[in-house]
Amino acid sequence: MIELKLIDSFPQEIIAVDEVGRGPLCGPVVIGAVRLKVQSKDELKRVLKSLKSTGINDSKKLSSAKRINILSQLGLHLLDYRQNDAIKFGGLKINYLTWEMDHQVIDEENILAASLRGMKEAALYLSEAKKNLTTVLIDGNKKLRWDKASPFNEIPIIGGDQKSLLIGLASIVAKEKRDQHMRDLHELFPQYGLASHFGYPTKSHKEAIRKFGPCPYHRKTFKGVKEVLAERP
Repeated sequence: MIELKLIDSFPQEIIAVDEVGRGPLCGPVVIGAVRLKVQSKDELKRVLKSLKSTGINDSKKLSSAKRINILSQLGLHLLDYRQNDAIKFGGLKINYLTWEMDHQVIDEENILAASLRGMKEAALYLSEAKKNLTTVLIDGNKKLRWDKASPFNEIPIIGGDQKSLLIGLASIVAKEKRDQHMRDLHELFPQYGLASHFGYPTKSHKEAIRKFGPCPYHRKTFKGVKEVLAERP
């Protein structure tokens, strides 16, 4: 539990953020964020132990059934994902939310910038502590982007969704939310097979884009979409 090695001051507000959907050709990038406030290392150790017992891991290593089972153990259900909702688990309140950066923002800013901006906005929305009392755990090797100094103690963790239980939970929340969003888009545009590949650049998805042209939710600046648009009158 890497959190215990990285966080050494208390009380502490801890926010973990992760994104899902940087690679797809269609749909938003979805950020999952979780927040808890702990008074001591023992309190943090207790809640992490409880979270570990649910089977939390990198969302990509878990089937949808396992992800849903984990969320059910926490009392968190897909239809309940709202901005700044909360559950009680391990004796502490855990706030959570999903945050979306849509295809238009991705095309305007590029996928990395949109992902970092989304994680920053999600962390700001969740945070309740004063400056320097919040540690933000970020999946990846980059800190968030600010015009001025960050109000947070930011810790990027490469492979964070496998090393941090809190980032792992954020990734599960984001993955299930994004997959549901793509299933909904499938109802509108069944010709692309979005419910099976969730917008990723599979062979069948790229063939469907060439055959039918992109839908309004495809990312126009991504390879596999922009070439098709350039070829069309």
